[in-house]
Amino acid sequence: MLRLSASLICVLTTALLLALSSCAVNPVTGKKELMLLSKDQEVAMGIQYNPEIIAAFGSYNDEALQNFITQKGTEMARVSHRPELDYKFQILDSPVVNAFAVPGGYVYFTRGILAHFNNEAEFAGVLGHEIGHITARHSARQYSSQILMQGALLLGVVVSNDFAQYADVASQGLGLLMLKFGRDHETQSDQLGVEYSTKIGYDAREMANFFNTIRRLSGDGGSVPTFLSTHPDPTDRNQKVYQLANKWQQKQPSAQFKVNRETYLRMIDGLVYGEDPRQGYLDNWTFYHPELKFQFPVPRDWQYENTPAQVQMAPRDGKALLLLTIAPHRSLTDAANAIAQDTSRRVQNRQNTTVNGLPATVLLTDQRTQDGNTVRGLIYLIQYNDLIYKMKGLSYANDFNAWRNIFENSMSNFRPLTDSARLNAAPERIRIKTVERDATLEQTLRGFGMPDNRLDELAILNGMERNTPVAKGMLIKVVGR
Repeated sequence: MLRLSASLICVLTTALLLALSSCAVNPVTGKKELMLLSKDQEVAMGIQYNPEIIAAFGSYNDEALQNFITQKGTEMARVSHRPELDYKFQILDSPVVNAFAVPGGYVYFTRGILAHFNNEAEFAGVLGHEIGHITARHSARQYSSQILMQGALLLGVVVSNDFAQYADVASQGLGLLMLKFGRDHETQSDQLGVEYSTKIGYDAREMANFFNTIRRLSGDGGSVPTFLSTHPDPTDRNQKVYQLANKWQQKQPSAQFKVNRETYLRMIDGLVYGEDPRQGYLDNWTFYHPELKFQFPVPRDWQYENTPAQVQMAPRDGKALLLLTIAPHRSLTDAANAIAQDTSRRVQNRQNTTVNGLPATVLLTDQRTQDGNTVRGLIYLIQYNDLIYKMKGLSYANDFNAWRNIFENSMSNFRPLTDSARLNAAPERIRIKTVERDATLEQTLRGFGMPDNRLDELAILNGMERNTPVAKGMLIKVVGR
C-alpha cells in the first residue's frame, strides 16, 4: 500500500482545494494538519461570535465569581500551549450544565455548570479542558472538516434545515458550537485539562469526580445535559483522567495540590439555580414573562427553549417551528413593511386585526428553498407596551394546514400578564448551609426542609449519594428562594 507523508498529503489537499486551505503546525502536537483558518481568522471568529453567544444566552452578573474565573483563566492561559492569545472568560445566564470554547480564546461557563461544581479543582479541570480545545485548535479543525455542513440546531430545539434558514435565527457560529467533538479531541482536551490545572496547583483528580456528576445528571432517562451531548463520555473517562492526574502529580512530589471546597461553595452562595422566572418560564404549557408582562400557550409536548433573544418551540419530529421574538421596529406598519419588502419571501395575505385588545397585523408568507420546497409562514405582529412582538409559525406548504390551528392557538392567545403571583415569581438560588451534626446527606437535607422529591437532585448537586456521611461543620448546598 502506498503511504503518503503528512507533508505530501498537505500539499495534495491544498492543490485540491485550490489554495482555499492551508496546512498548519498544531501548537500542542507539533504536527502538520489541514486548517482552513489562520490564527488571525480564529481570533476574528471569536470576536464575531461572542456578541451572538451573549445575545443568545445572556450574561450572568456576579462580580466576585467573574473575577475568580478571569483570574484562574488568565493564570492557566499563561501555562498553556498558546499563551499569546487574548483569552476572555465569561459566565452565561443559562441553567443548562455546559461549558464551551470558541476559536480565538473565548471560554464560557453557564451558571448551571458553576452550580454543579463542588470545589475550585473541579472548575479548574473543566477550565483546562476548554482551554485545551482552543490550544489544540479543535474548533478550528472542526470548522475545517465540516465547513460545508449545515446545522439544524437552534440551541437545543431540533428543526428542519429549511426552517432554521428562514427563521431569522440561524447562526453559523452557534451551529459550530453544537458540533460534537470526536473522541480523540475529547481525550486530548482531558489530557490538557489535567496538565494545565496541575500546573497552576490544583488536584486534577477532582476533574474525574466531576465527570461522575455529569453522568448522573443524564442517568434518569431524561434529556442529556449539553455538556454530555457535545462532549462524548467514554465509560472509563474518569478513570483515565484520575490516572493521568496521578502521573502529573508524581512529577511534582513535594507540591500541595489544592481542592478548595469551602472557598468555592461560599463563592456560589446565592447563585441563581435552574430557570430564572424573571426572564420567562413555562408552567403547565403556558409561557409567562414577568418582566415584559405577557403570556401565551405553548403547544403541548413540543420542545421548548427560552433565551434572552427568543422563545422557540418545535414538535419532536422537527416538522414545524414556532418562534417569538421582538421586532426591531417602532410600529406595526414598519414591521409588516419590512416583511413585505423582503425579496426572499412572497406575502400571500396581510390584514390588520386585534389580539386580546392589542393592535396586530397578520401575514401569510411563502419562501422557496434552494431545493425547490416551499416554506409557508404565519406571522403575527402584536403591539404591546411600546414593543412589537413577532410570532412566526413555519412549516412546509404541503403540511401547513395541519399546523395552522396550532400556530394560531399560541398567537391568538398572546395576552398581557396581570396575575400578581406570576408577576412576582422569584428564582431559586444556591444556599450554602453548615451541617449541624454527623449524619447522612439525606438526613441533613431533610433537616434543612428539603422535600423528598428533590433529594436525588440535591445529592447530585452536592456531588454525593443520599447515604454519603457528612460531618458536623461541613458545608453543603441546598436550594431556596
